Amino acid sequence: MSGEKKSVCVVVVGDVGRSPRMQYHALSLAKEGFDVDVVGYSGSEPIPELREQRNVHFSYMSPSPVLFSVAFLPFRVLWQFCTLLAALFFKPKSDFVLLQNPPAVPAMIVCWFYCFCMNSCFIVDWHNYGYTILALTLGEKHLLVRIYKWIEFYFGAKASAHLCVTKAMREDLKKKWDISATTLYDRPPDIFRPISVKEEHELFLRLGVDFEDFRSGLEVTRFTRATSDGQYELRDDRPGLLVSSTSWTEDEDFRILLLALQAYETKRSTGKSGLPPLICVITGKGPMKHTYCNIIASKKWRHVQVITPWLQPQDYPRLLASADLGVCLHTSSSGLDLPMKVVDMFGCCLPVCAIKFNCLNELVKHEKNSLVFQDSQELSEQLISWFTNFPSPNPKASSFRAELQQFQSLRWHDNWMFNVHPLFCD
Repeated sequence: MSGEKKSVCVVVVGDVGRSPRMQYHALSLAKEGFDVDVVGYSGSEPIPELREQRNVHFSYMSPSPVLFSVAFLPFRVLWQFCTLLAALFFKPKSDFVLLQNPPAVPAMIVCWFYCFCMNSCFIVDWHNYGYTILALTLGEKHLLVRIYKWIEFYFGAKASAHLCVTKAMREDLKKKWDISATTLYDRPPDIFRPISVKEEHELFLRLGVDFEDFRSGLEVTRFTRATSDGQYELRDDRPGLLVSSTSWTEDEDFRILLLALQAYETKRSTGKSGLPPLICVITGKGPMKHTYCNIIASKKWRHVQVITPWLQPQDYPRLLASADLGVCLHTSSSGLDLPMKVVDMFGCCLPVCAIKFNCLNELVKHEKNSLVFQDSQELSEQLISWFTNFPSPNPKASSFRAELQQFQSLRWHDNWMFNVHPLFCD
């Protein structure tokens, strides 16, 4: 970057540590020499590499003192309006503001107003549509949903530049709102990669401190062991490891996975099924976690164990790389975004079973790099087929992983440099 050093404010009206794409934006900007202010809410730790950047500064807003409900929505919006406005104006001037959408209200209004006052460039990264998320609770015809929709696209259209996550969203923005956006597909950063058996062994020992299901002895895990010559190997009698991640919200129906696991348990209980015991790890935080954990606790399964940990940022990629299969239950409220969790899994060369929705085929290619299902019965059939005769070599798994190695060839920063960096140099 030539000339005077420029500054960018990355705005996330949410938990910064649970907003990976915006963290990757901030990290790429920092690597290219920009001063970066990250404005959002505290909670989860941002990725270590971002925290270590000297030219990245975090400004955390105070969360609303009331819990979310429709009755308190006006108060929450007013609170967010004031705290975001203060966070933007009480920091050094930014030449660019990059906003994660959703949520659009009041963030769109505040960021546009700041850019108008400071003569800054306003850029929106469209991850989804906020009004479609609100409609999940209130219905599409509700007055608040219609007001939200108008604000989202009136102020969104005032941005100087736009990014979005799929071709389908780019076409929708252009057709319905005359907004021209650049498609920036999510790509995994380098931390999401295959790992060695030694790294797997160390991970399972570490996780076994809090979750005994990972261990079977002081220095032995249920999946790995050290050999007499100081090497590490996968155990032939290890259970299958299934992994999923979620924000425990309404757009992910985990009853589908639980029904599929029940079918797996029933099949395994018949005896000569050729199926291993199964450990299913579901990571993440969110409003519906307690509800689902109570349902899981009520199950009397003997062959399927479900663990719901919250992992450190450095351990999550290692868990994905250690797993045998991933599951994604993300269904987009707009039908126009893609699940980043699948991108992370692909970065670790982990095939997935993903629930079908409109534009999923922009990422998941059924029977080519992974599997797509429509209901719990289809998912259970895929799980049973995948783990039959485990851990014997699975030709389908080998074929999928070969395809995913090609996916890994383009990482986040290279993709970002080609599609996004020019916007900040214009």
